[in-house]
Amino acid sequence: MKFGKSICVLNVGGTRYAFTREVIRDFPLRRVSRLHACATEKEVLELCDDYDRDRNEFFFDRHAQAFVFIMLYVRSGKLRFVPGVCELSFYTEMLYWGLESAHLDSCCQKRLDDRMSEIGLDSMSEGDIRVSGDESQSPGESVQRIALTGRARWLEKMRKAFEEPNSSLAAQLLASVSVIFVIVSMIMLCASTLPDWDTAKRNTVEEHRIVEAVCIGWFTAECIVRFLVARDKWDFLRRPLNIIDVIAITPYYVTMAMARAGMPSAGLGVAGVILRVLRMMRVFWLMKLARHFLGLQTLGLTLTRCYREMVMLMVFVCVAMAIYSALAQLLEHGLDLGTQNHDYASIPAAAWWVIISMTTVGYGDVYPVTVGGRVLGGMCVVSGIVLLALPITFIYHSFVQCYHELKLRSARYARSLSAEILR
Repeated sequence: MKFGKSICVLNVGGTRYAFTREVIRDFPLRRVSRLHACATEKEVLELCDDYDRDRNEFFFDRHAQAFVFIMLYVRSGKLRFVPGVCELSFYTEMLYWGLESAHLDSCCQKRLDDRMSEIGLDSMSEGDIRVSGDESQSPGESVQRIALTGRARWLEKMRKAFEEPNSSLAAQLLASVSVIFVIVSMIMLCASTLPDWDTAKRNTVEEHRIVEAVCIGWFTAECIVRFLVARDKWDFLRRPLNIIDVIAITPYYVTMAMARAGMPSAGLGVAGVILRVLRMMRVFWLMKLARHFLGLQTLGLTLTRCYREMVMLMVFVCVAMAIYSALAQLLEHGLDLGTQNHDYASIPAAAWWVIISMTTVGYGDVYPVTVGGRVLGGMCVVSGIVLLALPITFIYHSFVQCYHELKLRSARYARSLSAEILR
């Protein structure tokens, strides 16, 4: 800015805010920060509604209360809707100042998604809703990124590419490569259990080692890069999916270390058992697909939100299993009426029959033979259906809600990606 005083005044709906030029230059709101680059009043008037050169005051005919909440976001990093203001009206104010729906807190994002879905705007991009005169902003650009420069901005782009598969075209390519490696690894793991695998492996041992090493190398590099670009290293180490990644990668290196130590065979007693267990732990690679598929994400989010209902379900089952297994052992074996059923010789043995009856599986390997045992079996099946159905309703509704949220979030990323490709 090559005109005016050193103090700049923003007049938003009658409320005045005073800032220095340096603050305006690095201001997190894109529309405000662009004022610093203006060289003429004509350029200034393209960004604001009026300008007073004598007082160096910029006038914005916008919602004053909404701007108060936006300023709170600038200070605290948390953006929420203004009470009593329409979500879409506040969203329009956000777009005017250069913010996006991703800057909202998760609860407010859900409210906005629901509101847009109600009036049919969920299929429109943010560029379609953006108010006139506002320059489009790169998708997913956060307030922190506006002020970042050089290395920090590059690290943020790398983090989004590896942590958010739908955030950009490069992120989708990385996710596709990762999925391919997971599929190849699972095919190798399944094929290794076939009877003819050992013969085929002896004929093409180098090819198998190369494929396995390449897959492990990719997973290791991906995990290391994601750790290096993570904002909070300790939080990264505590995430369940990252722990699963380490569990899935470690067995390969442990196996290689044991092989170099002179234990390459899978039949060396305890060492052989450990090697087989470690190789089979590679099945956890399938959990990596949770980053790329909406269904697995929905399942994980549902289990996280419904852990109380899941605990309640387990308590119901355990209490019923304890009662019915004790009664079944008494009726089938404990009364000694001449028709002892040895399949119910103990309460733990009867508990197996109770659990397969309550879940209506009924393998048929264990069944009651006395009249009392059969009546008890019928009661066990009916009560099992009722007990399992009670918390399932809550879990089902939570699953639908989680799926709806993740689907709207995925659609938002897809719209941003389409805008990025078009640009």
